Amino acid sequence: MPATTPLPDATILGYPRLGRRRELKRAVETYWKGGTSEAELLESARALRAATRARLVELGLPAEGGAVPESFSFYDQVLDATLALGAIPGRFADVAQRDGASDLDVYFALARGDEDHQPLEMTKWFDTNYHYSVPEIDERTPFAANAAALVAQVEEAREQGIESRHVLVGPVTYLLLAKASEDAGAGFRPIDRLDDALAAYAELLGALAAAGASWVQFDEPALVSDSLPVPREEILTLVERAYGVLGAADDRPQILLAAPYGDASRALVRLGALPVEAVQADLVRGSLPQDALGSGELARAFAGTQLVAGVVDGRNIWRTDLRAALALAEHLQRAGIDTVIGTSNSLQHVPHDVEDESKLDARLKSWLAFADQKIEQVATLARGLTEGTAAIEAELAETERVLADRAAAPGVRVEGIRERVAAVAEADRRRASEAERRQAQDALGIPNLATTTIGSFPQTAEIRQARSAFIRGQIDQAAYDGFLREEIERVIRLQERIGLDVLVHGEAERNDMVQYFAELLDGFAVTENGWVQSYGTRATRPSILWGDVSRPAPMTVAWSAYAQSLTDRPVKGMLTGPVTILAWSFVRDDQPLADTAGQVALALRDEIDDLVEAGIRIVQVDEPALRELLPLDADRQAPYLDWSVGAFRLATSGAAPEVQIHTHLCYSEFGEIIDAVDGLDADVTSIEAARSRMDVVEPLGEHGYSRGIGPGVYDIHSPRVPSVEEQTELIRIAAERIPGEQLWVNPDCGLKTRGYEETVASLTNLVLAAKAVREGAA
Repeated sequence: MPATTPLPDATILGYPRLGRRRELKRAVETYWKGGTSEAELLESARALRAATRARLVELGLPAEGGAVPESFSFYDQVLDATLALGAIPGRFADVAQRDGASDLDVYFALARGDEDHQPLEMTKWFDTNYHYSVPEIDERTPFAANAAALVAQVEEAREQGIESRHVLVGPVTYLLLAKASEDAGAGFRPIDRLDDALAAYAELLGALAAAGASWVQFDEPALVSDSLPVPREEILTLVERAYGVLGAADDRPQILLAAPYGDASRALVRLGALPVEAVQADLVRGSLPQDALGSGELARAFAGTQLVAGVVDGRNIWRTDLRAALALAEHLQRAGIDTVIGTSNSLQHVPHDVEDESKLDARLKSWLAFADQKIEQVATLARGLTEGTAAIEAELAETERVLADRAAAPGVRVEGIRERVAAVAEADRRRASEAERRQAQDALGIPNLATTTIGSFPQTAEIRQARSAFIRGQIDQAAYDGFLREEIERVIRLQERIGLDVLVHGEAERNDMVQYFAELLDGFAVTENGWVQSYGTRATRPSILWGDVSRPAPMTVAWSAYAQSLTDRPVKGMLTGPVTILAWSFVRDDQPLADTAGQVALALRDEIDDLVEAGIRIVQVDEPALRELLPLDADRQAPYLDWSVGAFRLATSGAAPEVQIHTHLCYSEFGEIIDAVDGLDADVTSIEAARSRMDVVEPLGEHGYSRGIGPGVYDIHSPRVPSVEEQTELIRIAAERIPGEQLWVNPDCGLKTRGYEETVASLTNLVLAAKAVREGAA
């Protein structure tokens, strides 16, 4: 068994990975373009890791004892586990066998694909906006430890005088998030390979121990989810089996078993009894088992095991109520449990440092805590726990003052907005019947297998430069608006030449699908440097929803109306839905999400009214985050789906029957929320489906979904250009389940991040594929 070196009193589960100014993003993307060598990329990553370790120690994490997590990733932590386990899908075997192929070549081929390989499917990491690369496992998938990168990081940290703790996705979560490959036998489940995976994990532990690592962290958020392929009780049994094996190894570092992102209270007694040295529990979204705590059962289970109390929220940016968090930790300590102060989950979901924000209102800024401030809060609470409340009384009093100031600030509560939400009736969430709408919308003249895009077109360097010049005052409003009108006309003419049936204006004026609206709605603020990783090298700047929300003026009408004036084909008005605006913002935590969603929905309802009055007859209200916000606890899912569907319908139900309402959804496991998707009552729903090869159409067919549906046939998250034949095959797969009059043909998502050359080629192939299927069906 490993020597016992307890965790210090303060730790975190992970830290943002792209760098304070997205240094890793630039380094990786330059490497992809051939601008730097692999050796230069590796050196950039090494420097970023060193800077991160040094910063964490500077902020108050002890340099010794494994308090500093090694949570770096070039792309994605699940993909990291795939490489570390050697679990390379068979269809990528030729990549690994190419002359001179490095681990990084294989890694990026899995992430992004190449001319010969579609990349791994991506989907959302539990109920966050972070995307992971889905492992593909079958009976023959190899499991062989590849510890080189992990060992290198242990040695890097030692050279800095820091004893770090490597972070890995745990074996049960890894396999439950995996999908069976196309070569798997009938009835095969990736979790069936647990013993093989455990052997590889044990090898990794041995290699880390040999390198001198004292701690390793295994993240097992599967423990808090009711949305996985096996019941939660079975997941706990699998975790007990896995850590019974890993914990029994003689040659290993000490293990911190983390259960972030939700409520592990029902499992905590059994987790404490495992042969591991520490267990983390999310005590922001989760709770403690009060009966077991009061009876002493929890303390007995944790005898000799540390409990990392996740009392600082890793998912939001509001200052922690330090007095309440300290009281909870003290309660655990008085119960006889060796308590470490920690975060509820990795801080990868929040920006680096609120002090990087020079333009935020000073009062609002005082209410906030980004990653660096959260680490300081963890260190402060740890000092209070070890030295007593009096040692941090000044910090406690200041926090109380700030929380009171936030509650009383103008704009946090606006009575007129609250009265309007309170007056909403059920009739405000109902449209005309589906049959009446279908008949009224015949006038739009849209053909079967209609082709369209999801909304955005590439945000070129010229667009970004023009926006930057306008913000800096180098061009005036008239010049900027003229540039945008030229860009919109160019995009309209391009779509006409390609032959798309329903057009979009391209969204050249929008910096982001949420931030654009946040800048125009009351109750929001935006950041300069609040970047949060979404997937790979992609990052977003979530807006801050701090007060009651209203729309002072139309937001999109002028641009949509101008685009429609340029063409006889229908142009979609494009809005982001209320649930997605909430999901992709940092939302106030002082009232129920349902109340905030109602405010946003009414603002969007007003915008739709103005779009229709301006002559727009198709309006798309995107809800890509509908599945993302689904609570992990089963008993909280029905209430969420009720208010989230209600918010969408409140936003859209003012539209007359002849107005066609579209929506777009991302990465949805539709079997779980198909009733909710149906309940949105949109006339047309587009969904991501290309990477999964139309897996989503089966539940839709089984459900008897009767309205328009557009499963994506072009994966926009990869630079690949899908051929006519590839897209034709996907359309035909969808057409086997969905009648042609319901089926739309579109990309998986918006085209903002793609280049024009690949976009034009891919959309041209999309239109040709739709034509081929139409003619084949004639």
